[in-house]
Amino acid sequence: MLPRIGALLGALLQLLLPPGAGGAADAKARSCGEVRQAYGAKGFSLANIPYQEIAGEHLRICPQEYTCCTSEMEDKLSQQSKLEFENLVDETSHFVRTTFVSRHKKFDEFFRELLENAERSLNDMFVRTYGMLYMQNSEVFQELFIELKRYYTGGNVNLEEMLNDFWARLLERMFQLINPQYHFSEDYLECVSKYTDQLKPFGDVPRKLKVQVTRAFIAARTFVQGLTVGREVANRVSKVSPTPGCIRALMKMLYCPYCRGLPTVKPCDNYCLNVMKGCLANQADLDTEWNLFIDAMLLVAERLEGPFNIETVMDPIDVKISEAIMNMQENSMQVSAKVFQGCGQPKPAPGLRSSRSIPDNFNTRFRPYNPEERPTTAAGTSLDRLVIDIKEKLKLSKKFWSALPYTICKEESVTAGPSNEEDCWNGHAKAKYLPEIMNDGLTNQINNPEVDVDITRPDTYIRQQIMALRVMTNKLKNAYNGNDVNFQDTSDETSGSGSGSGCTDDICPTEFEFITTEAPLVDSDRREVDSSASRSSRPVFTWFVICFVLLLQRQCR
Repeated sequence: MLPRIGALLGALLQLLLPPGAGGAADAKARSCGEVRQAYGAKGFSLANIPYQEIAGEHLRICPQEYTCCTSEMEDKLSQQSKLEFENLVDETSHFVRTTFVSRHKKFDEFFRELLENAERSLNDMFVRTYGMLYMQNSEVFQELFIELKRYYTGGNVNLEEMLNDFWARLLERMFQLINPQYHFSEDYLECVSKYTDQLKPFGDVPRKLKVQVTRAFIAARTFVQGLTVGREVANRVSKVSPTPGCIRALMKMLYCPYCRGLPTVKPCDNYCLNVMKGCLANQADLDTEWNLFIDAMLLVAERLEGPFNIETVMDPIDVKISEAIMNMQENSMQVSAKVFQGCGQPKPAPGLRSSRSIPDNFNTRFRPYNPEERPTTAAGTSLDRLVIDIKEKLKLSKKFWSALPYTICKEESVTAGPSNEEDCWNGHAKAKYLPEIMNDGLTNQINNPEVDVDITRPDTYIRQQIMALRVMTNKLKNAYNGNDVNFQDTSDETSGSGSGSGCTDDICPTEFEFITTEAPLVDSDRREVDSSASRSSRPVFTWFVICFVLLLQRQCR
């Protein structure tokens, strides 16, 4: 009878005691020494921290069993888990953020220096080649580069119209120089400029340059703007603000082991994945648009390597314009005759003498430009090297946002690792984690066992970034097809604004039909300089210089 009464009393005692309160192993677990040490290592005060486990009815997140945590400890560790999560996302996204920051800086530096070098090269070449003739009219060329720079930096510039205006202004200046015996009114010169396309006084150079310059600048500007958008989106999305439900899940995963007296036990891998997928559900929704954006950047990068290479366009632009001027000189008599026929016979210049002498010290010799005197490559690199580098980095950043939970949960400082799936924290105890892993994205978190996610309320801030990517991707597609784009958007993903011919999905072709005339190689351009030099002794050029001197003397009067 006594043994039976003893057994009943023992069973009753077990029912009355809290779980884990009996047994030699449990008695050993009641010590909070390891927890105190780990808690202090986090920088927290050990005052009022229990030495032995206490009843856990006061806990709001961790299991309400015997515990080493007070309410104050749970609050502090909850805040600590939030900070650590934010730091983890920030550190994990460091690669993609620095990729866009550093490459944007490098590309922008390269393009700006390329334009500066091209302008300096043209100025040096034309001063040596045309001397006073160029210096008296240099503002025409300066304005060309001012507008090109303004376009690149996002200015409201229509490239085709700007280039047409350049050639029209150049024609007006040269027409006056080759016809110094006449006086031309503003209306007459406007009539002259209308004959630019019909007469083709500069040969085929304006048409070729227009094709090459417009598509190269469109691609270059859009690509750098794409790097800007990628940089801004990555910076913004990596600054997470966890929801209350996420913070509870993070605390339960990272620091509830402390409260259970198991500070060295790390979360199970799959448990970590479900927590991170719940906390980063909105970021994962960015992935689809992000991947389309990266693909579009890679396509434009290929254009920059090939037919839209701004370096092969800008490097020989001085030679091309010089070639156009030589064409005008050689065809000046025919051009003048056709203009007189179309615009009428101009009035003779007042007080023009029948003949004027050429100063003996005026140098009429055409001096060929030495290619070795050209500026060094912009920013100490080449466009090809820059593009190869950025393409490698862009490919690595694909699927970044959907892979973010996996990247974080691979960290040894975060999880126990796949080899310890039986010896890890599963949210309740030191045991295997059994629930299935959720799929990516907000809607797939409806049954997330670890994080309370409201799938009906997407993060508006993330949605704004998705829209910014969508807009930029459309611009990149247009640039890939050779169409200008408008950077003046309601979003602030770009550093400036601009406009061009514009393009919509309904109008733009799916593939740009390339014009067969491509920018010649630099070496061939250099040979063109030499060939132009050989023509400098022709009578036409001498006559051109004489006319210019006569005009200068008339203007001096």
